[in-house]
Amino acid sequence: MSRVVAEADGGSRGNPGPAGYGAVVFSADRSQVLAERRASLGVATNNVAEYNGLIAALSAARDVGAREVAVRMDSKLVVEQMSGRWKVKHPDMIPLQRKAAELARGFDSVTYEWIPRAQNSHADALANEAMDAAAEGVDLSELPDAEPAAKEAESPGWTGAMGEPTRVLLLRHGQTPMSVDRRYSGRGNPDLTELGQRQAASAATVLGSRTDIDAIVASPLARARQTASATADRLGLPVTTVDGLIETDFGDWEGLTFTEAMERHPEVHKAWRGDTSVAPPNGESFDAVRVRIEATRDQLLTEYAGKTLLVVTHVTPIKMLLQLALDVGPSLLYRLHLDLASLSIAEFYPDGGASVRLVNDTSHLASPA
Repeated sequence: MSRVVAEADGGSRGNPGPAGYGAVVFSADRSQVLAERRASLGVATNNVAEYNGLIAALSAARDVGAREVAVRMDSKLVVEQMSGRWKVKHPDMIPLQRKAAELARGFDSVTYEWIPRAQNSHADALANEAMDAAAEGVDLSELPDAEPAAKEAESPGWTGAMGEPTRVLLLRHGQTPMSVDRRYSGRGNPDLTELGQRQAASAATVLGSRTDIDAIVASPLARARQTASATADRLGLPVTTVDGLIETDFGDWEGLTFTEAMERHPEVHKAWRGDTSVAPPNGESFDAVRVRIEATRDQLLTEYAGKTLLVVTHVTPIKMLLQLALDVGPSLLYRLHLDLASLSIAEFYPDGGASVRLVNDTSHLASPA
């Protein structure tokens, strides 16, 4: 288990008062609990309890064999001090911060993220159990680790799929001048607009905080490469271009609006809107795109088997990959909306099974870049 998410919380009833902490270590996708810790501390302050929670979380992550840890806490003080942005001044905090830093140096990487208390409910519940025990004078010891994830992985989930999946994060590129004017944009090669660059940066802010992305691939077109580069720069990963991820060739409709294409080729355009075998004049049919995308998917699953892969591409390839994961008909292409810079997630299993975990998420676009 090389990558994990560790969440921690601590508090006291009175500050100082009866205190305790809670910590939980999840698998990288937060689907499995790998370890839990909670203990009472007697009388202490909130900040002392929070630091003890962090120390417990890092210790638990070490014990499950993690090499990369994404720490999430609702203590702004601890997150900022451990990130090096705030100085540690209080004498009670200095030895605790040093102990946490020493533990952190034992990993390949540790990141720290502040989250609202509502998103830290698991660790918060453990901390409250510990505080209740401290208030009653009970010495609440730490919990044993959860069962190893490998044992659970032997049984299939609701999908029935078996084995370690390849997780594919599907990021659509940001805005271009063609998308502003709602023009067909296939093999043309416009750059991102200023808004598109901000969208790419916002996506990078969220994706760049993840510790589970092993590689980044992108369409060779500039708008996809520029969007991918924003996250790649944050993660220190290269961007590998994959020709098979290029957008549909819209042929003679390239650069036209929907209305302009319909007026120039009314019969073909009408047929194209409901028949995936019909191609734009001198262009590529959706059936041809599916063949290309299916071959590209198979290539990526072979090369990145069992890893987490960020794929930055265009609306049609993403729809095709989701269609393949869901094993549904072509109506998905016409009925599914995907926003610019949206994120979708699909998992593909070695036995041929697949599941879709997220579609058209744009919550990161509200995050400051």
